[in-house]
Amino acid sequence: MDLWTAVQALILGIVEGLTEFLPISSTGHQIIVADLLDFGGERAMAFNIIIQLGAILAVVWEFRRKIFDVVVGLPTQPKARRFTVNLMVAFFPAVVLGVIFADLIHAYLFNPITVATALVIGGIIMLWAERRQHQVHAESVDEITWKDALKVGFIQCLAMIPGTSRSGSTIIGGLLFGLSRKTATEFSFFLAMPTMVGAAVYSGYKYRHLFQPDDLPVFAIGFVTAFIFAMIAVKGLLKFIASHSYAAFAWYRIAFGLLILATWQFGWVDWAAAKA
Repeated sequence: MDLWTAVQALILGIVEGLTEFLPISSTGHQIIVADLLDFGGERAMAFNIIIQLGAILAVVWEFRRKIFDVVVGLPTQPKARRFTVNLMVAFFPAVVLGVIFADLIHAYLFNPITVATALVIGGIIMLWAERRQHQVHAESVDEITWKDALKVGFIQCLAMIPGTSRSGSTIIGGLLFGLSRKTATEFSFFLAMPTMVGAAVYSGYKYRHLFQPDDLPVFAIGFVTAFIFAMIAVKGLLKFIASHSYAAFAWYRIAFGLLILATWQFGWVDWAAAKA
């Protein structure tokens, strides 16, 4: 492993960790940054699977107490069973639609222009959702109904379009469906666990031929970096939303998306030819 490859792994691990659970699209940022770093091809596909696991491990660690209580309480506690069923219901749409459309979406939509457009549109929707009057009926994740979970699960499928943001779609969807800001955020984190692990296992098996022993140091750098910075991002977001809305993230999405579109429109960067 040469120094530049290590630097690439470090940068992309930081990007994954910081953006995976913020409503600004980790996939979109990975596509753009990887293109700027000239880090692509089959090796990059395997690398992305590994760093996503690093990021999800951070959420598992942050919510380990809740996870432990649910697992222990499954045999005897209705609340634990209801929470588990809600996660399964919310996870199901992504399983079905992901298997059907994942390859098509990756082939045709994984490019910076799609990402930039989705960032802008998603930011506008986020601003609208934050400014409308909220009618909250679920103040905690334990008060979510299976119907709420199913709606959030279908909204999560929009994140298959790069630039939309899995966390952004589930959080804003949760707000629209009557969850409090804190509840929508936490449920988005919990839903990320089966969704991201399932996607990683599916992709890992499908592309198992891409994993080579020589790449282990690169994967290790990305995995550890993604874990550390995802921990920072998760803790920071939970603290931020206690007293702020998601408007700042919406404006960031719009500004970043417009910047990418402007560099393409004026010919400064040939984003149209870029592929993840």
